[in-house]
Amino acid sequence: MTGAALLVAMLPNPASAQAPAANPETSDFDSLQAQIAAERSALKEQRRVLDAQEQRLIELEEALLDKMRAAGVQSAQVAPPDRADTAPPTEGVSSVGVKPVERPPAQEVAVLADRGSVLTKAGRLTIEPTFEYGRADRNRFVFRGIEIPQSVLVGIFDINESRQDVLTVSAVGRFGLTDRIEIGVKVPWVYREDAFVLIPLVQNPPQSGAGTINRSAKGSGIGDVEFLARYQLTDGTGGWPFLTANVQVIAPTGSSPFEVPRDALGNATEAATGFGFWGVSPSVTVLMPTDPATLFGVLGYNFNFGKDVDTRISDAQIDHVDPGSGPNMTAGIGLALNERTSLSFAYAHNWLFSTKSTVRPITVRNGIPTIGDPIVTSTRDLQVGRFLFGISYRVSSRTTINWTVELGATDDATDLRTTLRIPFNLN
Repeated sequence: MTGAALLVAMLPNPASAQAPAANPETSDFDSLQAQIAAERSALKEQRRVLDAQEQRLIELEEALLDKMRAAGVQSAQVAPPDRADTAPPTEGVSSVGVKPVERPPAQEVAVLADRGSVLTKAGRLTIEPTFEYGRADRNRFVFRGIEIPQSVLVGIFDINESRQDVLTVSAVGRFGLTDRIEIGVKVPWVYREDAFVLIPLVQNPPQSGAGTINRSAKGSGIGDVEFLARYQLTDGTGGWPFLTANVQVIAPTGSSPFEVPRDALGNATEAATGFGFWGVSPSVTVLMPTDPATLFGVLGYNFNFGKDVDTRISDAQIDHVDPGSGPNMTAGIGLALNERTSLSFAYAHNWLFSTKSTVRPITVRNGIPTIGDPIVTSTRDLQVGRFLFGISYRVSSRTTINWTVELGATDDATDLRTTLRIPFNLN
């Protein structure tokens, strides 16, 4: 019995035989599972970071567009992020070395608002209250025939001194139909005051000794309403500049120079608030970012359409008037000083060809007026050149204060014009 017990004690323990050392294959399996779980967790975290970065990029681009749009700056629309390139990778698959999408530089530019601003985003409305003041002084000015739109004078007037003050308050609205198409309207209210000292050299002998005359005329009311449509042609990729096609239509809703009351010499006793004719101005805006500045230019043409006015002024019957048309251009540079403040400098020039009028002289004999044969008169061409300076300050992502100053560079230009714009963006 003792031998049997000793023999049993010497046999191996069955439990010990069933618990060998750890299997290497089982250990590798557990390790791989742990690594996969860790990589999956890291991938989810990376996806979350990418989503957050994409959302932040979208917010920054929209804020930049809002700022540029509200600042009245001109730039092509910044391209939105390409969702195909920023989409999160599929489960368990990752990509490396993806070529970045070529996109325009998202730089802040300061370009004069009335030279063509950033297109309004699709579905967004921009309301822009505008305040403008213009001042023109002349020490000597000779009117021959009909001058538009400043005044309508018949005969020859030797004006020794004249002054014109115009205050305009406008409501401007722009709406983005798509990211490439924008429409807008401008409704102005005008207050105008004209004053001048003149010596009329009228060919009618009884009036030749009229002497020095001091005149003034005031007028207020709605001005000429403007309609605007714009289409973005290029997005600035591939080395191309930003190109935008514009068309502006001016409706003669203000009081016409041919409708205001006048005295016997043909001088207006009430100032006109409008041009009196339909006008269409197509143009192309070019923007070339060159960090840290931006070069910009506008090339266009002003078409002014004539009409029959059938108006008697002094001793002349005016039948038809064709106001001058002509080309216009603007060239300048914009600089962003920081995230809130930007500056712009430019030169603008308009060449308006002569205004032609069909006039029939009226002679009075024994109290009976006699209308003569029609003759065609014309004024000289007008060269209107201006130096422009603009500054904008961003108050918030939706509102920016814009101030522009124009200084006349030629005799035909207004001496000073200053404009304040405060746009508000509404979704």
